[in-house]
Amino acid sequence: METQAPITLYSFGPAFGVPELSPYCSKSEVQLQMAGLVYRVERAMPGDSPKGQLPFIEDAGVRIADSTFIRSHIEREYGIDLDAALDIRQRAQAWAIERMVENQLMWALVYTRWLQPANFAKVAAHFFAGAPDSVQADVQAQVSERVHGVGLTRHSHAEIVELGARSLSALSILLGDQPYLFGDQPSGTDAMVFSVLAGLMAPTFPSDLRREAESYPNLVAYVGRMMARYYPQQPWPGMGSDAGVAAVAEPALA
Repeated sequence: METQAPITLYSFGPAFGVPELSPYCSKSEVQLQMAGLVYRVERAMPGDSPKGQLPFIEDAGVRIADSTFIRSHIEREYGIDLDAALDIRQRAQAWAIERMVENQLMWALVYTRWLQPANFAKVAAHFFAGAPDSVQADVQAQVSERVHGVGLTRHSHAEIVELGARSLSALSILLGDQPYLFGDQPSGTDAMVFSVLAGLMAPTFPSDLRREAESYPNLVAYVGRMMARYYPQQPWPGMGSDAGVAAVAEPALA
């Protein structure tokens, strides 16, 4: 049997108490593990990517950018279906969940890191140590423009927290007392949901949304379970614990 050549995953690398700075990069790494493919990780910057964003992969001399298309590539090229255990309805639900997390909750995560002053000071100390203040101001302004462009910061802080809280409540209810979103084994969508929840719960960044996320015992246990499975080398509170899995909060979504 021919040995698969390693795929190179280009990402930011670990930071702030999580194994990968970007949830999108973590999503792709977890999916590569789910697929059982041989890969290696190299650090890169967005400008290195064909689409100006991370992650991207290089596979047999071909570069593919964007986590969604990376998944499409590995499933197509290697005959893998990360949702093999799901029926047609569950596949539709998985897509809807992933879109909610990527297009709404992820922006709330960006807001907590980059646009809340106390947390941005930690980001700046990590990325811009020794750089002129104007550099970090310019980068923060670019992030602020993007977050405003998707509509999030047109709302007050309390409203942003409310929106994020509704998504967290939905995830807690959907997960219920299952180990993973659709049962006993993780599917492709678990990779993104885990990555964003871990980012929100990162110990470096206190926030109202972190407190909200940590108020759901089943979400806390879920992140610990996924971390133990895919990043066992990463220190994480309660990693692998099933504590609280059955204690599902049921706040109203309306």
